Amino acid sequence: MKIGFIGLGIMGAPMALHLQDAGNTLFVNTRGKVPESVKASAAVVCASAAEVARQADVIFTMVPDTPDVEAVLFGEHGIAAGLPAAGGNARKIVVDMSSISPMATKAFALKINALGADYIDAPVSGGEVGAKAASLTIMCGGDEAVFEKVRPLLEKMGKNITLVGGNGDGQTTKVANQIIVALNIAAVGEALLFASKAGADPAKVRQALMGGFAASRILEVHGERMIKRTFAPGFRIRLHQKDLGLALQGARELGVALPQTASAAQLMQVCAANGLAEADHSALVRALELMAGHEVAKA
Repeated sequence: MKIGFIGLGIMGAPMALHLQDAGNTLFVNTRGKVPESVKASAAVVCASAAEVARQADVIFTMVPDTPDVEAVLFGEHGIAAGLPAAGGNARKIVVDMSSISPMATKAFALKINALGADYIDAPVSGGEVGAKAASLTIMCGGDEAVFEKVRPLLEKMGKNITLVGGNGDGQTTKVANQIIVALNIAAVGEALLFASKAGADPAKVRQALMGGFAASRILEVHGERMIKRTFAPGFRIRLHQKDLGLALQGARELGVALPQTASAAQLMQVCAANGLAEADHSALVRALELMAGHEVAKA
């Protein structure tokens, strides 16, 4: 197939290359520099998102935030400018894999549909590691028939792929995912900080907990990061801040309280205020350490 991919960041670039490696013709566009890995491939670099849309049958987007998606879709030289007129023979599919507002997603989908194209929201979980390994969890919203058309492409990028419901439901699922991940990071950070302050070896505490009911991927992966102080980004604090902001914005609109989510968002704000916005989200433990005046000991 002719595939378009817009947004070639630390996750977008390997995801796009997986699609090309599967035998598809790849047309790409990105806001910054085209990564060397993409330059070295057979991908066709396009001057605009509109050009990608004109060339491709399925257009993927993977950009940071809601305004970025809106600009890529409907800005000058955006995807919308490259779609055929409504009622044309070729019905293209736009698949947004960014993590953005569920409410905005529903509005974007309606506008793309009005232009004669289909829309799937398909945010992902798994970070840079999952993007490189093609093992992402992909949470989808949209029409089932359209989803089935793009499923074979999604399977080149992920392992756990679920159609949750209509447009916007994929993004709602991603927000729920980010709530759970943030609260688990905070819980692991508090537990290891407590153990270290009490004089226990946090590495051995973590090892013991991995055999019990407290075991989790967060304890396994991010607990180790906290102990070894390896905060190079897999998923940046500033991006998780954005996702928790979407959760709290949605909660206000729905009239529900998310007190623990608000607490985790504040801890991430402490990190950002102390120069850690670009650090991995496991560095949330630094906010707890700053308040305690104590660091989780290195292994």
